[in-house]
Amino acid sequence: MIKDLPPVILFSTADWDNPFWTNKQHTAVHLTERGFRVLYIESLGLRQPQLKIADLSRILNRIKKLFRGVREVRPNLFVYSPVIVPFHRFSLVRSFNDWLLQASLKYYQKKLGLKKPIIWTYNPLILKLAKSMDYQKLVYHSVDDLAAAPGVDPKTILSNEAELLQAANAVFCTSRKIEEHCKKQAHGKTYYFGNVVDYQHFSRARNARELPIEYSSIPGPRIGFIGALSSYKFDVDSVLSVARKRRDWQWVLIGKVGEGQPDSQMEALRGESNIHFLGPKSYENLPDHLAAFNVAVIPCPLNEYTQSMFPMKFFEYMAAGKPIVARNIDSLQEYLDFFYPYQDGAMLEMQISAAMERGVAYPEDSDALALENTWAKRLEKMLGVLKI
Repeated sequence: MIKDLPPVILFSTADWDNPFWTNKQHTAVHLTERGFRVLYIESLGLRQPQLKIADLSRILNRIKKLFRGVREVRPNLFVYSPVIVPFHRFSLVRSFNDWLLQASLKYYQKKLGLKKPIIWTYNPLILKLAKSMDYQKLVYHSVDDLAAAPGVDPKTILSNEAELLQAANAVFCTSRKIEEHCKKQAHGKTYYFGNVVDYQHFSRARNARELPIEYSSIPGPRIGFIGALSSYKFDVDSVLSVARKRRDWQWVLIGKVGEGQPDSQMEALRGESNIHFLGPKSYENLPDHLAAFNVAVIPCPLNEYTQSMFPMKFFEYMAAGKPIVARNIDSLQEYLDFFYPYQDGAMLEMQISAAMERGVAYPEDSDALALENTWAKRLEKMLGVLKI
């Protein structure tokens, strides 16, 4: 570790071992690669759990992790899995959680030597906790409209976020809509940085020599999706209508059903012979699966949540050299020349056909765009804002 770099305590909204890496894991890794010592705090559970197998399994897994304490997953990158009561709308519960976390983090700060840290948070509910930690800088990295996510208490999210926005030294936003929202409370310290890509990793799809075994029984052409298979993020109706109309197209869906929304209904899709659920795959193996796709899709419904998000898979698909068909959401407007936009099921079919026929839109420019939007370059700009 470079001595004059402060440690970083990163409050995530995703568990470290989630197979689909997000801003949180990538930021943590690239901070350590630049010489920072990082403590990654796994999700504190913004959404109230349901009596579903997925939620109960996650709770049990978190309890198991608790007994492991802090674990070093990479050099200078430590992960802690706190157990808290996920009923954030109750002030008494939040106070209890703050007390519990303060005690445990004080212990691990001392044990790991994390004095005067930078607090880098994706969670809007941690301001009270941060104030107890004698931090050097407070960064709020807003990557989603969390108040619009299913199962959360929007009043609690918005009221706590407003206080965090005022207290933060810098606010980084991944979409223009989120930027507009944050500027109302953090004018002059809000910065737009869209999602980016691990180019070296995903570009491996261009040179894959052998496809995963699953594709021996899935003929082409293949339309592929990688991500959360949840109703608020995945356009079930449009995909279903196209799959039923074009039986010669095979749909490959990679991801966990119900991620962030355990009551997601995907049964209609499961009934179609040309829609294949392959389940979640490891981050390491995603390029091999991308290599099997003829067209990569981002089929999200239009709602308050998706209109505020910048899908990470956009530049991942681009780095893999795949033609992209995506819903025409706000955050992708500046990249209209680089993908095939759709608005409904009929247009989705038409654009998939166009993507199959024409391939990647402006391949050389697309590759240059993906190369320009890497985690290393993005983090360098963020640290420049923080003057570190």
